[in-house]
Amino acid sequence: MFRAPLFVPVPSMTAAAPAFVASIGLETHVQLRTASKLFCACPTTFGAAANTQTCPVCLGLPGAMPAVNREAVRLTVLAGLLLECEIGLRSKFDRKSYFYPDMPKNYQITQYDRPLCLGGRVAIEVGGARKIIRLTRIHLEEDVGKSLHFEASSGVDFNRAGTPLMEIVSEPDLATPDEAFAYLLALKQILVYGGISDCNLEQGNLRCDINVSVRPAGAERLGTKTEIKNMNTFKGVHRALTYEIRRQIEALRAGGTIRQETRRWDDAAGVTAAMRSKEDAHDYRYFPEPDLLPIELTAEQISAWRAELPELPAVRRARFAAEYGLPDYDAGVLTADKAVADFFEAVARRSGNFKAASNWVMTEMLRALGEREMEITQSRVTPEALAQLIALVDRKTINMPTAKDVFAILFEQGGDPEAIVRQKGLGQVSDASALDALAEAAIAAHPSVAADYRAGKKPALQFLVGQVMKASRGKANPQLAAEALRRRLDG
Repeated sequence: MFRAPLFVPVPSMTAAAPAFVASIGLETHVQLRTASKLFCACPTTFGAAANTQTCPVCLGLPGAMPAVNREAVRLTVLAGLLLECEIGLRSKFDRKSYFYPDMPKNYQITQYDRPLCLGGRVAIEVGGARKIIRLTRIHLEEDVGKSLHFEASSGVDFNRAGTPLMEIVSEPDLATPDEAFAYLLALKQILVYGGISDCNLEQGNLRCDINVSVRPAGAERLGTKTEIKNMNTFKGVHRALTYEIRRQIEALRAGGTIRQETRRWDDAAGVTAAMRSKEDAHDYRYFPEPDLLPIELTAEQISAWRAELPELPAVRRARFAAEYGLPDYDAGVLTADKAVADFFEAVARRSGNFKAASNWVMTEMLRALGEREMEITQSRVTPEALAQLIALVDRKTINMPTAKDVFAILFEQGGDPEAIVRQKGLGQVSDASALDALAEAAIAAHPSVAADYRAGKKPALQFLVGQVMKASRGKANPQLAAEALRRRLDG
């Protein structure tokens, strides 16, 4: 996982140069986990051939009438409840008018003055300090198409147009790139835990616009802000903010001014560049959507949805520490991803060995997944199989080195651990007579090491245990092997 370095303000040009502070607000666009689009029945499947998931409604053809996707409304309200928003019993849709090639209607159906959710908060932790980031609102809108650029031409894929999109707007409470990075991670974690969105950055499920300004330290009024559009990686957000904050500070120290404008981030060059002057609300000519009725919710409906809320990451982290006796660090790693947390809990409950389940998931499983850039849901290792592998070690049927070999087979091929142990003859050698013979052979082959042990050099025993393990091709029970060696050496 990317670990953002602590943000260091630009050093003063002179000893008397004034200090500046930044204010950052994020507008995070999240595609909802629905099977169909917001106002029509077209599917939202990712990766379909261009322009194959469209209809007159999402293309804005004359006479086509939209109808609201109820699941999109439910998911947005669930997100609002998870983020402690006030849910509006009456909200409405509006038209936001603008022209761009990826907008087939030349307007976007969104929510302006009566959104579904108002207020809210996200807790973050940076450098050991906890901070609450306030939310302004969450509203529901339709996504636009996707522009495609080729060597000598450009095109538009409208498959994404009309996909349910939730926009989460924060107050300008973030002060550093590190805080923005932590906020996005916390937000993503909550939304994935809640089943609101897959938040897959590679598929464009989560994107954000950045609003950032700087002002002299101690000044209450915010500085002139710039907007950086369509950021689709958390690392990119961190890098863009680091550059833009430095750019604004240097401009003000040089006696210049900051223009209110929209900028784009050039990741290859590591700079932001001006695109256009920043629009105001009146530029979009908002007015109520005439083809859709307002959304009417009841307190009873909201209460019923509130009862569906899942266990949040922070709560699950505390429960893992209390219920499974895990250190805070282990609980934090295991709950950072919901799928990993679900997998661990299934293994822990089946095996009954909580610490072993934690160790296997945190070390072998996450290492193997990282090497292959896979998600845990793609692994051939099932919770049942890993719990069975832990049981084989606990029963001393196999030792830990052999267990790791079996795990490697499971990860590549899947299967049943007990069957693999039987088929490959990997069962641990615990038979006393067999171990006695191996111990005698090790002592006979290394008389000087045996003499060292008898002379009081206890570490020599480990060398001899290693020889027994080598002779048994790793299948000897190391504890019983040590006992067999001691009986001969101490007698």
